[in-house]
Amino acid sequence: MPTLDKQIQLRYNTTVMKSSIHPTNYRPVVFSDDVAGFAFLTQSTAQTDDTIKWEDGNEYPLVKVHISSASHPFFTGEEKIIDTEGRVDRFKAKFAAAEARKAELANKAKKKSASKAKKASSEK
Repeated sequence: MPTLDKQIQLRYNTTVMKSSIHPTNYRPVVFSDDVAGFAFLTQSTAQTDDTIKWEDGNEYPLVKVHISSASHPFFTGEEKIIDTEGRVDRFKAKFAAAEARKAELANKAKKKSASKAKKASSEK
C-alpha cells in the first residue's frame, strides 16, 4: 500500500480541473438594492436588460436585488422587516381571517347550545 504522501500525489495528479466550464464573459455590472438605497459596481456574468448611468458617467447593466449587505439584519445589526412581495401582509390577513372564522364558529356553537338549553328548559 502506498504511503499517505504517495496517495495524495496520485490523487492530485489524476484530477484535472475542467477548463471549459468556467465563464469567460465577465463584464462590469451594477447591483442595486432599492429598499436600502445601496448600489455597487462589480464584475459579473449576470444577464439583464436594465441599464443605469453610474457615478463615473458610464452606463452599465443593472441587476436589482431585494436584499444586500446594506439591508440584511446580519450585516446591519438591526432587525427590520423588508417585505417587497407582501408576504407579511398576506400572513397577517390569513391569520386575521382564521381568527374571525374561529370566533364565528365559537359564537355559532354558543348559540346552538343556548337554544338547546332553552328548548330543554321549556320542555320540563
